[in-house]
Amino acid sequence: MTDPVQVIADSVRSRARRGTLGAAPETAVREELRAYAEHAFAADVPLIGDEARAERRIVADLTGFGPLQPLLDDPGVEEIWINGPTRVFVARGGVSELTSIVLSEQEVRDLVERMLVSSGRRVDLASPFVDASLPDGSRLHVVVPDVTRRHWAVNIRKFSDRVTTLDALVGLGSLPPAAAAFLGAAMLAGLNVLVSGATQAGKTTLLNALLAAGRPTDRVVTVEETFELRVPGRDAVAMQCRQPSLEGTGEITLRRLIKEALRMRPDRLVVGEVREAEALDLLIALNSGVPGACSIHANSARDALVKLCTLPLLAGRNIDAGFVVPTVASAVDLVVHCELQRGGRRRVREVLAPTGALSAPAAEGGVIEATRLFALDGDVLRATGGLPPKREKFLAAGLDPAALVGRAA
Repeated sequence: MTDPVQVIADSVRSRARRGTLGAAPETAVREELRAYAEHAFAADVPLIGDEARAERRIVADLTGFGPLQPLLDDPGVEEIWINGPTRVFVARGGVSELTSIVLSEQEVRDLVERMLVSSGRRVDLASPFVDASLPDGSRLHVVVPDVTRRHWAVNIRKFSDRVTTLDALVGLGSLPPAAAAFLGAAMLAGLNVLVSGATQAGKTTLLNALLAAGRPTDRVVTVEETFELRVPGRDAVAMQCRQPSLEGTGEITLRRLIKEALRMRPDRLVVGEVREAEALDLLIALNSGVPGACSIHANSARDALVKLCTLPLLAGRNIDAGFVVPTVASAVDLVVHCELQRGGRRRVREVLAPTGALSAPAAEGGVIEATRLFALDGDVLRATGGLPPKREKFLAAGLDPAALVGRAA
């Protein structure tokens, strides 16, 4: 901020501390701007060139997130991250760029504390990492020294309500209409869907769009590390994990949330992302007949299946591949793999359907057999001509999977 703007902001803060604000912050800022302008004409102090711009900046500093507020308000900005007070970056269209914003170390700390107020979470030396949701649904992640070398590292992944349906993804060129129609039918039929891809490939956006394509009467229960998913139906429950208290008690893990979700009569259980042993609890849920969906980091659809077979082994020594691999083969109906291209475009790269069979017994390193239903042909996602191996759920919902795939051919 320039010096005059800082003077006015400090004056409004003083009024707030004294309890004499007497109006909305915007009104108080305008009053102080007028008072400053009158004083500036009679004294040798710098004038404010653009009062409207100064007002927006002061209000953002007082009630929003200061210098970051314009970036948060900009619909073209997808993510904001701070590597240091003078290194503030944004991503637009999947491409990163360095901004001209310069902060102080204290401003970074103050901004993070303000962002965490509504979440009830904390970050300090004892708990140097934090994941939290901002009031608009954006996701905040912070790491502090001495885990980082010197500066606080801050990431804000913005929540966008512009892309909430499969049709919207078609409009962006992320997948063709035929693939969108097939995936929509798969959700209506209650298939278990695994969405895979690298960081920033659009997994959460696709998962949200898939959920919007489901039956509107379904009761959907979502469990996440921190809130990101948006379920459009009227019968939905969202739960997130909780950090331990200062005494080390009260932690609620993703594994616990999955178990609790099964007691809530879900028509579909959705896990925002599986990273560790919670994959075992998800498989048990899917194996019990509860339709589900989740996302997972992976380099390809087949790698996603391999990873889902590996993560449950982290749950303990009594869990082995002889149980996990056949369960994954039978429980997962579709794997939808996303990718972020070098130019920033996000798209669906392939749709894979496990057959339920293994190439050899799991104890002998058997590989899950799968059929590629959609794959890239040049730069276009097309149907391969293969049919979904598990057609019972489609037929039970009155859908013909052959016709759906044939429509894409």
